[in-house]
Amino acid sequence: MDKKRIVVALGHDALGTTLPEQKVAVGRTAKIIADLVQNDYQVIITHSNGPQVGMIHVAMSELSRLHPEYTSAPMSVCSAMSQGYIGYDLQNAIRSELLNRGIYKPVSTILTQVCVDPYDEAFYHPSKIIGRTMNEDEAENEEKKGNFVVEAEGGYRRIVPAPKPLDIVEIDAIKTLADADQVVIACGGGGIPVLVQDNNLKGASAVIEKDLAAGKLAEMTDADILLILTYEEQLALNHSSDDKKMISSITVDDARKYMDEGQFGIGTKLPKIEAAVDFVKDSDTKKAIITNLKSCEEALKGNTGTIVKNK
Repeated sequence: MDKKRIVVALGHDALGTTLPEQKVAVGRTAKIIADLVQNDYQVIITHSNGPQVGMIHVAMSELSRLHPEYTSAPMSVCSAMSQGYIGYDLQNAIRSELLNRGIYKPVSTILTQVCVDPYDEAFYHPSKIIGRTMNEDEAENEEKKGNFVVEAEGGYRRIVPAPKPLDIVEIDAIKTLADADQVVIACGGGGIPVLVQDNNLKGASAVIEKDLAAGKLAEMTDADILLILTYEEQLALNHSSDDKKMISSITVDDARKYMDEGQFGIGTKLPKIEAAVDFVKDSDTKKAIITNLKSCEEALKGNTGTIVKNK
């Protein structure tokens, strides 16, 4: 029997925030990934990068502020740095865990660029806060550079758009490694957002929702399962009311109806459901699962989590 291919989207809980936290967190996460390998899944991993890319952006901005001869790094470069930094820790932790179990299987991180539409509505309505807190003068300077800022607690912060992913530039390399039954880490942080200009790729000042990128990755690698890991064991309807109802299984049609009703928080749960629906679509064989890290084994057995299927 052919192995099932699974795309695992790791959330914040799987990575931590600070360098020491991340080192501990990826050790725990590696055990879950090794379990999947032992259970004969073909594993492709993607991950969030929220705290990490913010930390990198702040560090690079401070460097350029203190030393004007160093220009600040654009968002695309910060995203690339976060992919390398997180991928480095993840691939080494997973490799060690596999070897400790007597499994030799290469683990590779692919620096991944994801194409976005320059006319995506998100570019006209930035929504993602990034970077350090600035005073009014610094905020004005940012705006003079063409960047967006928003008033935040204690001052001002930069805000960037979150366009939808259209295509994955390195998809052939990802598929080649996955077809060779290697563990692949790709599209970290939603991927490095790029605009296609003839034969050139230009980094976009944006971030991509990592869950939507995970769905695109699962679609383009022809995965059987999309496993989105978050902080909740299951999603719920009427989340903030006394009539809260946990969702164990949901069809694509019902999920769309609940999205239209505003049941899932914008920027939190909504991208996860959107990614699940886009991945499953009209397929009777594919499924998406939304759960937390510690429950993923039981969720794959159908005992917990929120499962999204066509019917």
